Amino acid sequence: MSSRVLILDFGSQYTQLIARRVRELKVFCEILACNTPFEKIQEFKAQALILSGGPSSVYDKDAPPCDPKVLQMHIPTLGICYGMQWMSHQLGGKVAPGAVREYGPAQIGVVNTHSLFHEFPLKDISVWMSHGDHVDHMPQGFSSLAKSHNGLQAAIGNDQLKMYGLQFHPEVVHTPQGTEILKNFFISCRST
Repeated sequence: MSSRVLILDFGSQYTQLIARRVRELKVFCEILACNTPFEKIQEFKAQALILSGGPSSVYDKDAPPCDPKVLQMHIPTLGICYGMQWMSHQLGGKVAPGAVREYGPAQIGVVNTHSLFHEFPLKDISVWMSHGDHVDHMPQGFSSLAKSHNGLQAAIGNDQLKMYGLQFHPEVVHTPQGTEILKNFFISCRST
């Protein structure tokens, strides 16, 4: 399992909760602001990276800045909500405003057997959504892992790059299997 995880904070109200869930899995982690200079991010020597959610749109002129070089560190990366959108946008995907804002309890359907959802007994998973924008077109090389009942991407991944995105929040108690998803990310998607 990864033993040093860096969480980049894009302004989410749940960032401390992400750290708590990671630490409950006995994984050391620290939180840095997303605009931390890349050199300081490198100094942490992370073995995995989590990009938090946040209240902005990737197209806002005052969207939280982050050095895109963090996506070239060749370590497993998990984008949560805004983190998934930011990662997708930086890698050439398209983020679009949703016709329907997904907020609150939701069901997602797993559409691709993947290690993130390893040993899940059900195809439908209860999750907590809190977003307006969504990934409309995935970056090249990514595949859909789960979709919301509104047909939007709920989880995406690229095994070659070891980059994954969740449109929902695995860190909150309203996503009952969220801890298992985080654990599966650390175990099954770790760097070799």
